[in-house]
Amino acid sequence: MRLRHLLRRLFRAPAFTAVTIATLTIGIGANSAIFSVINGILLKPLPYPHAEQLIAVEHAAPGIDFSHPGVAPFQYFTYKEQSRTFAHFGIWHSDSASVTGLAEPEQVDTVDVTFDVLPAFGVAALAGRWFSEKDDSPGSPRTVVLMYPYWQARFGGDRRMIGRRIVIDGVAREIIGVMPEKFRFLDRKPALLLPMRFDRAKIYLGNFGNDGIARLKPGVTLEQATADIARLIPVSLHIFPAFPGTSVQMFEQARLTPALQPLKDFLVGDIGKNLWILMATIGMVLLIACANVANLLLVRAEGRRQELAIRAALGAGRSRIARELLAESVVLGLIGGVAGLGFAYGAVRILLAIAPAHLPRLNEISIDAPVLIFTLAVSLVAGVIFGAIPAIQCAAPGMELRAGGRSMSQSRERHRARSILVVVQIALAMLLLVGSGLMIRTFQALHNVQPGFTNPQEVETLRIAIPESQVRDPEAVVRMERAIVEKMQSIPGVSAAGASSALPMNAEHWIDPVEREDHFSAGSMAPMRRLKFVSPGMFPAMGIRLAAGREFTWEDTLEKRPVAMISENLAREWWGDPRAALGKRIRRMSTESWREIVGVVGDEREDGVDKPAPAIAYWPILMDNFAGAKIFTERSLDYVIRSRRTGTHDFLGEIQRAVWSVDPNLPLAQVQTLETIYEKSLARTSFTLVLLAIAGAMAMLIGLVGIYGVLSYSIAQRTREIGIRMALGARAGEVTRMFVRHGLTLAAIGIVCGLAAAAALARGMSSLLFDVAPIDVATYAAVSLLLLAAALAASVIPAVRAARIDPAEALRAE
Repeated sequence: MRLRHLLRRLFRAPAFTAVTIATLTIGIGANSAIFSVINGILLKPLPYPHAEQLIAVEHAAPGIDFSHPGVAPFQYFTYKEQSRTFAHFGIWHSDSASVTGLAEPEQVDTVDVTFDVLPAFGVAALAGRWFSEKDDSPGSPRTVVLMYPYWQARFGGDRRMIGRRIVIDGVAREIIGVMPEKFRFLDRKPALLLPMRFDRAKIYLGNFGNDGIARLKPGVTLEQATADIARLIPVSLHIFPAFPGTSVQMFEQARLTPALQPLKDFLVGDIGKNLWILMATIGMVLLIACANVANLLLVRAEGRRQELAIRAALGAGRSRIARELLAESVVLGLIGGVAGLGFAYGAVRILLAIAPAHLPRLNEISIDAPVLIFTLAVSLVAGVIFGAIPAIQCAAPGMELRAGGRSMSQSRERHRARSILVVVQIALAMLLLVGSGLMIRTFQALHNVQPGFTNPQEVETLRIAIPESQVRDPEAVVRMERAIVEKMQSIPGVSAAGASSALPMNAEHWIDPVEREDHFSAGSMAPMRRLKFVSPGMFPAMGIRLAAGREFTWEDTLEKRPVAMISENLAREWWGDPRAALGKRIRRMSTESWREIVGVVGDEREDGVDKPAPAIAYWPILMDNFAGAKIFTERSLDYVIRSRRTGTHDFLGEIQRAVWSVDPNLPLAQVQTLETIYEKSLARTSFTLVLLAIAGAMAMLIGLVGIYGVLSYSIAQRTREIGIRMALGARAGEVTRMFVRHGLTLAAIGIVCGLAAAAALARGMSSLLFDVAPIDVATYAAVSLLLLAAALAASVIPAVRAARIDPAEALRAE
């Protein structure tokens, strides 16, 4: 009955109830939405049995300033055979493969694994089995495990496919298993899992770049596993031979050290701090909403003073009145929480539809039980917070009766409380707007960075792989790649075309030592550099500037001339000037031939515009005596086509026909514009910017509503005073200025308080900023002026209304 009475009382004031619930819906809903993201990404355990036992195995090499070399096959065999702390250990890396014979040729994402990777996850196959050690051994029949979505899309979920064969990269493989529907290979979305099939007898020191995963034995800690790997690193260097041209001493100079971490930390990366900052900012919006609702409740309580006075006179105690007022606010909070859940559900659905590339574990984000509990808790706490001030103010003993008379002491106290709440709202709005302004400045700074290529919206990219089973001869592969490039160049509207082993901001790169002839020291490890393999025409197609010399020609490539190119920053590091690098010679290691530098090109922001451009050595796509191969060729290339027709259906159709005119079995993969890749590199900053901008805008709007409400109510309370002032000769302008001054004073106090808090927040945001100081004077000044201008606008409307009060009508009303 009491709840029904509370609801009836609320719905007697529909405007007040609607505004209050709408304010709380936004504040609570935004917090629930962000918490669902934090819960899905940071708090939920990984969806594997005993996920706390899973770790990612990585190394560091401080001796050569290499922080993430990965895991090499020689380490895999050593750790698997001699580790005392691992129950299972395996290595894996992402790849792609062409599938033919089912329909049109297609290029699909794959993950290559050693046989112990799936047992480490501990998730049994839905149908069939995992890889066995025999599957992972050279010379055994080729096998493949399907991921559930690919099994459904290509085979309709037919279990009879187990034991049948499909053609992958030109080789028939037996399907031995299908993984469960809910199984995720971390954040990868492969169609197929393939065994690596290392030949232990042919393993040398080196060949890093794989990811490691291990399941710890029960009771083993991460520290114990780290100590175990530290013990095995020097052991591994003496079990396997050094690759020709290297030595054990070189690897000892690299000072390899273990860098183990929980698998969830590996998957999540450094995004946790950003999400908690966003949670704090959205929490401030809720505080602002609570302050605004508290103001609304104070105004409503002022209108109920006669009712409260009568109830007090009839014997209702202070605690009873306070409890009922608090119960009313808690009910409002709960209603706002229910509506906020709907708001959060919609926001999460939008987020999942956008699928930001930088957010891991997107499939784990949902409105689940922890989110419901969080929303309930927030709703109750919010109800108590915004209900406590009116309850205390309106339930003081005896004050209701005085408030019903001429004395305005209680009204002044309530007006002071409302003013304080407005100051709090403005201060918090200032805090959020500064954060938003700093992110806007960061976004501008990132956009002003030259990525190294021009007009990315005019560059279409796609990846084509030519498997060895399809074309065995390396020179024939390159002739086919040349034919594809030339066919693309002949498409109407194409100004340039070329190919590269990796696109900027979009790939895992080849990193190896690079030696220079004029500074060669036998027996020591050369500095690690980024390697890329490029075809003629690639630099014009990408819009990369030629700083000195020339680019590769097809004659250089097909005749396997010993030539190379380097980036401008590498040329300046080694020889001071790009032109001075021409004619110098470099190589990868001592067993390979020296290669003459024929060209220097502009720097590329390979890892994103917020990261320095790495030093790069460019090599032809066909070479003698390179990377242990008598004739080396790059079989998987990203093709780049420059044209103003990019992105159109007809243009993509012409590209496909051009490729298939060379070989109809070559699938096109990863078709996208360079602009799409570029924008993805800004995704984290864009995501944070949008959320902070929304939070700042909501905070400012609610704060301005608070100023407007305080002034409007102040005018209503002071109608008689204004009438007397006007009757005694006060001009309309003086009355207007009095109320505008009051509004600006509240805003100014809030801005000053907000500036101090913003300076502290900005230092916590420093990891999100790029080329912007945490104390950025321009941002702080612009936000202060914006808030003052908005406060002026919010103050003028009620102030003008006050100046139009008729003195006679005001005095007659009294």
